[in-house]
Amino acid sequence: MERLPIKRVTKEGRKDTEDIVIAELPLTIVLNDRELVTLLCSPTDLKYLAVGFLFSEALLSSKNEIKRITVDDCRGVVRVETKGNKELASEFLFKRLITSGCGRGASLYSVADAQALAEVQSNIVISALEVFSLVREFQHRSRFTG
Repeated sequence: MERLPIKRVTKEGRKDTEDIVIAELPLTIVLNDRELVTLLCSPTDLKYLAVGFLFSEALLSSKNEIKRITVDDCRGVVRVETKGNKELASEFLFKRLITSGCGRGASLYSVADAQALAEVQSNIVISALEVFSLVREFQHRSRFTG
């Protein structure tokens, strides 16, 4: 967490203030010496995040497959070595970058892809009150389907 200057927008207007912002850092997961993915994440419990990711992607089926895990906090890298050095399926031959976004972040096949994205250019001007109104309308029209 870090205290940073922000611009807070309310119905009453905009105000310069400070607030606590959660840090999000890139974490690269290396499986058997192959860079697999870079995730943007909170910099805590990196070993568990890496192992959980590997299980969710069906790259591990049991903790007994893990030979060694090393975490390099300074570089943001978790290395997982498995017993028998399993081969990766062809869909994992390209390193991916997965950003945050409340579970719906962008998934790109490389950091270069992310850097090549064009900046959005727009002449749209919208007031804070219009944003608040649109959010209310969105919430009103959204249906919970869980």
